[in-house]
Amino acid sequence: MKRALGMVAALLMASAAQAAPGTVDTLWRLDCGAIQVNQLNIFSDTQSYIGQTRKLVGSCYLIKDGDAYMLWDTGLPVATRGTPPAPSQPIDAKLTKTLVEQLAELGVKPEQIGLIGISHYHFDHTGQAAEFPKAKLVIGAGDLKAARADKDGIGKALAPWLADDAKVDAVDGDKDLFGDGSVVMIALGGHTPGHHGLLVRLPKTGTVLLSGDVAHFHENLDSNGVPTFNVDRADSLAAIDRFRKLGVSLKAVSILQHDPRDVAKLPAFPKGAE
Repeated sequence: MKRALGMVAALLMASAAQAAPGTVDTLWRLDCGAIQVNQLNIFSDTQSYIGQTRKLVGSCYLIKDGDAYMLWDTGLPVATRGTPPAPSQPIDAKLTKTLVEQLAELGVKPEQIGLIGISHYHFDHTGQAAEFPKAKLVIGAGDLKAARADKDGIGKALAPWLADDAKVDAVDGDKDLFGDGSVVMIALGGHTPGHHGLLVRLPKTGTVLLSGDVAHFHENLDSNGVPTFNVDRADSLAAIDRFRKLGVSLKAVSILQHDPRDVAKLPAFPKGAE
């Protein structure tokens, strides 16, 4: 009988936790580069954008929970700062301001970043990760495996976390990062082997759903468009469907991280969403 009552109590506690997830204090959007897409058709394996171009943005995010700080994605490499225009390239990406510089404006030192979450291994999301080598890294298991297999390519920006004893968590499926439902990595496969988005809950703003690269701009999201460089088409379509439905069911502020129209849903830096 006591065991049965204990099980009931545990179930009630679990149910209460699901009904009232925690929140974090603040979410800042950070400038992680400007991206001129000179050949937009690479974002469509059905050739939907022949001859088109588009301006996108690189965005990263800082999360504050008490005295703890987490970065979500780390943007373009510092080496892209001030490089000349490259109109012949499919994508011309440039950094204008580093993460360290933006954190300094908020009074946050690099060593205060305790956790870095990476949506996927592409260079415009990992570029400045090594500026925070003391942080723990959380990344999709498939992406970590790919980075370790290609240390001089995919893995170069993640070098501090490629050793077997490194402070890294390889994430399979969804992952509750803070243990209270306030920050959850959401599995959204297909773009890369371990691609994830991020769910963040705030006391005033409510739920924010960050896309990673489940889609790069709304026209692609709305038409189920799959980039030519995604690793799995079926998984990509499933991820698009999940992202859309999560946004609706959670009444979330859904943000495509490369679409400037979506990034503008959050307060302009140095203000943060609460």
